[in-house]
Amino acid sequence: MAGNLVIVESPAKAKTIGKFLGKGYKITASMGHVRDLPKSQMGVDIDNNFEPKYITIRGKGDLIAKLKKEAKNAEKIYLATDPDREGEAISWHLANILNISEDDRCRITFNEITKNAVKNAIKAPRKIDLNLVDAQQARRVLDRIVGYKISPLLWKKVKKGLSAGRVQSVATRLISDREDEIENFNPEEYWTIDAKLNQIKGKTPFNAKFHGNVEGKIELKDEARVNEIIKSIDGKKYVVTKVKKSEKKRTPAPPFITSTMQQEASRKLGFTTKKTMMVAQQLYEGVDIKGHGAMGLVTYIRTDSTRVSNEAQNETREYIKEKYGEKFVPQETRIYKNKSASQDAHESIRPTYVSMEPDQIKDSLSNEQYKLYKLIWERFVASQMSSAVYDTLSVDINAGDYIFKSTGSKVKFPGFMSVYIEGRDDEGENSETNIPVLEEGEELDLKKLDPKQHFTQPPPRYTEATLVKALEEKGIGRPSTYAPTITTILARGYVEKDKKFLFPTELGKIVTDIMKNNFKDIVDVQFTAQMENKLDAVEVGGKRWVEIMKEFYKDFAVVLNEAEESIGQVEIPVEVSDVICEKCGKNMVVKMGRFGKFLACPGFPECWNSKPIVEEAGVNCPKCGGKVVIRKTKKGRKYFSCENRADCGFMTWDKPTDEKCPKCDSFLVSHASGKKETIKCSKEGCDYVKPKE
Repeated sequence: MAGNLVIVESPAKAKTIGKFLGKGYKITASMGHVRDLPKSQMGVDIDNNFEPKYITIRGKGDLIAKLKKEAKNAEKIYLATDPDREGEAISWHLANILNISEDDRCRITFNEITKNAVKNAIKAPRKIDLNLVDAQQARRVLDRIVGYKISPLLWKKVKKGLSAGRVQSVATRLISDREDEIENFNPEEYWTIDAKLNQIKGKTPFNAKFHGNVEGKIELKDEARVNEIIKSIDGKKYVVTKVKKSEKKRTPAPPFITSTMQQEASRKLGFTTKKTMMVAQQLYEGVDIKGHGAMGLVTYIRTDSTRVSNEAQNETREYIKEKYGEKFVPQETRIYKNKSASQDAHESIRPTYVSMEPDQIKDSLSNEQYKLYKLIWERFVASQMSSAVYDTLSVDINAGDYIFKSTGSKVKFPGFMSVYIEGRDDEGENSETNIPVLEEGEELDLKKLDPKQHFTQPPPRYTEATLVKALEEKGIGRPSTYAPTITTILARGYVEKDKKFLFPTELGKIVTDIMKNNFKDIVDVQFTAQMENKLDAVEVGGKRWVEIMKEFYKDFAVVLNEAEESIGQVEIPVEVSDVICEKCGKNMVVKMGRFGKFLACPGFPECWNSKPIVEEAGVNCPKCGGKVVIRKTKKGRKYFSCENRADCGFMTWDKPTDEKCPKCDSFLVSHASGKKETIKCSKEGCDYVKPKE
């Protein structure tokens, strides 16, 4: 016998675990799923209790043969796939392929890949949890039925290549509905009056905002009311009538769950949800750290729980005490409340070793790994620290019959803020004013009275961060679905991203309208959230997944037949460009392909001409005088090249500016290296660097 065989999903995870288990164990990787539903057909026998028809994934034959050979020679087999529904399903498929009995205690899980966690898991193997498997199967089968029944209808009625999905269609609807809100928004006028004030002998001016009068707040709806107030207080003294001093505490944000990690990585690092999950998986599975070998740096990254183990909390409190001092350790250990929909299957996302500071291992990490690990580490450490304490000051100032208010605050004790402060989506919101210490009865000097007209603004478009937040709050999808959902709706051309904002395409609006008019339950937020809860009930053995399928399909089949009859042929409006086809002289039109938008001749199939859509950078090539255009690599990195790149060859990673080089008259570029930015000449051989101002 060859000892014990441990099967994980990835080589990186295998390498990390192998370090802990020693010579008696052989660690191998399944490279993810080994079986799945076929792509060429629905693969679900609806008439036979929705029985899924699994097949071996193409290209996995040799791998499975190798796994069978190793399993045959093993004394004991451990299935150590990820500790979630999908990981349980992968283990179940492996058990079927390797003829492992359902009663065999072959399944091991660990929330973190550390020596203690792995060794403890090996000591306590369990049976495969068929409730978890059924919960994953239920989602897979439901998504397959929705996708493979509605998508062909969209192909037939709209265009080929479209798709519908249980979560993706709701996400697209949220973005489309938000766009409708923006387009139909009617701005309303309102005014503010700011008084710039100073103490009689003071040197530091501060602002006070118009509030109202003794009867309460006054809303300023038009200029006439503002002028009336300004006229009334003209020449009046500004006197402090009320001073309230207090102390305010600010508590830290809880440690990350999947959705909050994705949101914060988007805000602070500019990561897409897809990139965040990819890098987080690397940190979980293990990275080679100099002097330590392969190490799992963070706990499992698909979770909706803020729970922290007692061991990790105690270790972190000791670390904070030693690193920052006794005052930074709260008297009571912080316990954060989970949301009602949380499954609490795993801990929050935290560093596996809090003493492993980001800067200590920076040289062993890629730039992206370092940034995300630092974010996770700082968020977690801060979550276990003392509250920040502010001294606050609130002041009422009378001018005639009217009242102005000013509030200010000063940090008295930084607490957790010395490590980390949570990002915000409303970055434009004004912060509190710094104001001097004032006394009741004190007269102030008016420097300037500033009335301003404003208009209410429509709700902002979703970003990836705010869309994830909305999906989570509404109960749509689960931690593992957010990233692939956003990736899918972008790839399908239903949604586009402009800078960081998501907006629906014409195609996205058309498909959403079809879904709303014909499959209202599929894109109904409340219905989808209720379905998620039913599927979660399967996980704890509260409901049989086949019964859920029967309940759903009974109504779905009727709606599907009605939609087939009622949906007419849909014409997608063609976007005509001002680019002339050089082969036949027609205006080229914008088309959507698998790699995004491109220009095509409307004379197809007689004329096959097509070309990529390029955005001009607004400068001319320093080599040949052609236009510099913006392009992207296959991995999405932006670069700048000459439109005649085949003949000219000019290209730069640096962003062009509209400034000219005083030496050679070529355009200058902005070169960023870390936080340092240099403006230099774009022409090869020219050494001009713009002096810092």
